[in-house]
Amino acid sequence: RRSSDLDALQRARRSLTQCQTTVNDYTALLIKRERVGSTLGQHEYMTAKIRSRKVQNGQIIQPLSVYLSFVKPASIKGREVIYVEGRNNGNLVAHEGGFKGRFLPTVNLPPNGTLAMRGNRYPMTEIGLENLLVKLIQRGEQAKQLPNVKADMRSGIKINNRPCMLLTVTQPTRRPELMFYQAKVYMDEELNVPIRYIAYDWPKPGRDKLEVIEEYNYLNLKLNVGLTDADFDPNNSNYNFY
Repeated sequence: RRSSDLDALQRARRSLTQCQTTVNDYTALLIKRERVGSTLGQHEYMTAKIRSRKVQNGQIIQPLSVYLSFVKPASIKGREVIYVEGRNNGNLVAHEGGFKGRFLPTVNLPPNGTLAMRGNRYPMTEIGLENLLVKLIQRGEQAKQLPNVKADMRSGIKINNRPCMLLTVTQPTRRPELMFYQAKVYMDEELNVPIRYIAYDWPKPGRDKLEVIEEYNYLNLKLNVGLTDADFDPNNSNYNFY
């Protein structure tokens, strides 16, 4: 089945509204790969606990809260990071994994400072399903204004045994304001949220293979598991910050 880019945008907007109203928190195995500068990093695996930002009458009643524990590769295994919006002077709390982790202390870092951003395309403040949907809608809106942009939707595609709808946006003409040549978004049909997003650069002359710019997968996604403040407390005895 195929349908138009308008459907795709509507679908993303509905998903965002649903996310904002019904998703309180979630856990997942987050697998990300990003190109920073000209280098495409390796896949990084991390267990993620995320509590969604909730706003009522313009007031944040539940801040965006994130806990990440890195699983592999070995060089970063054991790294842990916590970020809670509006706490800790806006800083994240982190400690290194791997060999370095044994000697380096736990640190507080501004999320978009040089150290926190090393090897990352985006600050930690932009993590999560909701932010991914917002980004998709913005890019979809932008693409809609341009000639020759193609959007394609197909259902019944499986990712990790989850039935998904695949939305593909292709922007054949390279323009300075565009971020990618092609983006693929896999929406979990049952949960109605994106569980995989991958963006590719414009093809190099004479090459067929597309090069990845960024990729995010939310595996084993579980919604509304009942995370508490303790899950985002560096002093939690299950964590190794202190």
